Parts: sequence; C-alpha cells; structure tokens
Amino acid sequence: MIFTRRYLDIVVLASALWAAAALPGVAQTTSAPQTAGTASPQYRLATGDVIRITVFQNADLSLEARVSETGHISFPLLGVVSVGGMTLPQAEKRIADGLRDGNFVKQPQVSILVTQVRGHQVSVLGNVGRPGRFPLEQADTRLTDVLANAGGISSGGSDTVVVIGRRNGRPYRTEFDLPSIFAPDRRGEDIVLQNGDVVWVERAPVVYLYGEVARPGSLRLERGMSVMQALATAGGVTQRGTERGLRVHRRNAEGKVEVLEVKMTDTLRPDDVVYVRESIF
Repeated sequence: MIFTRRYLDIVVLASALWAAAALPGVAQTTSAPQTAGTASPQYRLATGDVIRITVFQNADLSLEARVSETGHISFPLLGVVSVGGMTLPQAEKRIADGLRDGNFVKQPQVSILVTQVRGHQVSVLGNVGRPGRFPLEQADTRLTDVLANAGGISSGGSDTVVVIGRRNGRPYRTEFDLPSIFAPDRRGEDIVLQNGDVVWVERAPVVYLYGEVARPGSLRLERGMSVMQALATAGGVTQRGTERGLRVHRRNAEGKVEVLEVKMTDTLRPDDVVYVRESIF
C-alpha cells in the first residue's frame, strides 16, 4: 500500500511539472548538445582531417566526412562544401547558412567535432620518449607542448633542440636551448609550431673515461662539468690510480687529437677522453 501511494505521488508530481511547462508564457528553450573535441575552436581544418558533423534534431543530416585535398567535403542537400582553412565555428556557420538559405532546416544548429587531426602535424625525431608525428590540435601549440606529447627528452637527449620548417615561404632552421626557455622573461622563445615542422633532439654530448677509474666508459657531459665532477660521477679514482698527471685527449679545430695535461678543476668539452694513470708507488 505504501509503495502504491509513493508511485501515485511521483506520477502526480510529474504531471504537474509537464503541465506547467506547457502553460502559455512559460519559456521553453532547447539547445544543441555540445561535444568537446580534441581540437580547439581556433583550429583550422586542413586536408585529411576527419570531422563529425551533427545537426541538432536532424539525425539524417549528421555524418562523418574527410576533408579532401581541395579542402571540400560532401554534405547532404548542399553537395560540395568548402571548409578547408576555416575554424570550426566558421565551418559550422557555413553549413548552417546553407541549410537555412536552401529552406531545408528553419533554424539549423550545427556542431563540428574533429575526430582525427591529419592536416596539421609536426614530426618529432631523435632522442625523445616517443618519436613520431603529432597533431597540432591547438592553434597556439608550442615547442614544449609537442615535446611533452612526445614523452619529453630521453636520458640520452641533449638540451639543444632544432626546429626545421618553413616561415613566410622560406626555409627555416633554428636551434633552441631548452632550459633557457624556462628562465625568467624568456617564455617568448617557446615558439608556436606550424604544420610540417620537424623537431630534432640531438644526442647529449658525452666524455669518455678510462684507466684507473671505478666505472670507465662514456658519461653524459653536463654543463660546466669539471674533471673532478666527471671522475666523481664515474665512481672516482681506484686505489691503484692517481690524480697526478691526468691526461685529456681532445680533438682540435683541424681534427687532430691533442694530449693535454689538465687539473681537476678544468672544464671538459664534448668527446674529451680522460685518462687516469696508475700510481707508481
């Protein structure tokens, strides 16, 4: 009996709400559902992009389409529609205007979702976590954004990043010192990437240690690394070794290898080879 009363109360309440909504003078509004895509509204459609077009309350006009090489799509009732180079709001307005002007839909509400970004991409190569091609889903995608998408700089990667592409119709190549981008008042150096750019991350510079060292071999050369710091990173000098008479094999500008006697406080250069001698006594 209690269940029946509760059920009747719910039915009465629902009926009252429905009747109130239908009364004259009560505003009734509907809006097209908004689906957030990966691409920002400022994203400009390009060749190869796959978009999902939805016309609110007109399911037969909703479809997926690929932007052709000429920047066109085929849409029911309208035929060929040019959307290449348009932002999403601009493309939505063009389709809505066509449906309204053709007397197909009185008040069309069109929404476009980019399901696959194929037109605007950059390539990230070299020493990163996940090399490959990545879409420029935002209109202001910056160098650090793409590097983050690629898994960041790998352990063997350099702080120097090279960007190759075209700007104003001319070849473009610039090297960027990644740590300096995060310095105060240097954020402007984090450039906005463009379609077709190639980002290359060099191998980090290394030095080589051999002789009486605890862990001989190659070692990543950090900025300003001294001989003492390199030896400490490699586990130090063995009991049989000596810090006296340290030798560094270094290639000069002519490509010839010179043997230099260095101090523990001297700064190393890329590809230096440090030799630790055995103690005589």
